[in-house]
Amino acid sequence: MTDAPPDLSVIFQDSHLLVVSKPAGMPVQADPSGDPALLDIAKLWLKVTLGRPGNVYLGLVHRLDRPVAGVVLFARTSKAAARLSKQFRERVPEKVYRAVVEGVPEASRGELVHFLRKEKSLKATVFSRETPGAKEARLGYEVIETLNGASVLEVRLQTGRFHQIRAQLAFIGHPIVGDRKYRAKASLPGRQIALYAHSLTIKHPINKKPLCFVSPPPAGWPFV
Repeated sequence: MTDAPPDLSVIFQDSHLLVVSKPAGMPVQADPSGDPALLDIAKLWLKVTLGRPGNVYLGLVHRLDRPVAGVVLFARTSKAAARLSKQFRERVPEKVYRAVVEGVPEASRGELVHFLRKEKSLKATVFSRETPGAKEARLGYEVIETLNGASVLEVRLQTGRFHQIRAQLAFIGHPIVGDRKYRAKASLPGRQIALYAHSLTIKHPINKKPLCFVSPPPAGWPFV
């Protein structure tokens, strides 16, 4: 009797790519906690689904923070991994997030430009001007809904810094709902935060055609 594949929310797959929707609270890679990691689960899913007897290759080309849900892209070949990694280095992919923040931003849309420094405490410090050790961080946002004293934002990342969305929104006085690390007023169940990777647009690593992958919102969205 063949083992059933593990539970995995698959958005897209072909012989070069596997795209899944990561649940909040799950690490993308194995970490010291020993909790199940998305990469290992995805490898097992492929192994069982394809009936492969040996190890399955799956390349990690980008990451999401543990509390963040949404689209994660894996490469199924080393060639695809190299080409996709090059795209991310060159900022070719379009990354769109949805976030629920405390309060209502004064401007309904805008661009945030700050400088972020990753600290040993695994938290980002935000500066309004160039600072030694800090890297420029840019994002665009638009308020798409307001409810119960909170705002749902669509966020488009222009750079990919550590905790960028979380830190920048908190810096302007609108922390993400549930993000206690960045001064949110209250926690959400399961230590998740009201942020998810809504969509990811890339060029296919082999045929170069544009592909847009969309993740459903996490259960309970928008949490207010």
